[in-house]
Amino acid sequence: MDSLTLFGLFAVSMMLVCYAAEDRSPWFIPAFAVACALGSIYGFLQGAWPFGLVEAIWAVVAVRRWLGRRQ
Repeated sequence: MDSLTLFGLFAVSMMLVCYAAEDRSPWFIPAFAVACALGSIYGFLQGAWPFGLVEAIWAVVAVRRWLGRRQ
């Protein structure tokens, strides 16, 4: 397993953990956004640009949800 694959595994695992824990604390929402951004970086580095694009959109959606919840 190379370092890029490990990075992708970490990013996707963090997305899963943060998404599952969102109800426990609102701070898991921006953590989910960061994990989605990492997943996006992984997708682009791997050459899977559709995955990278969708993960970037999910990161923006998560930030907007967090900002909406804070108000």
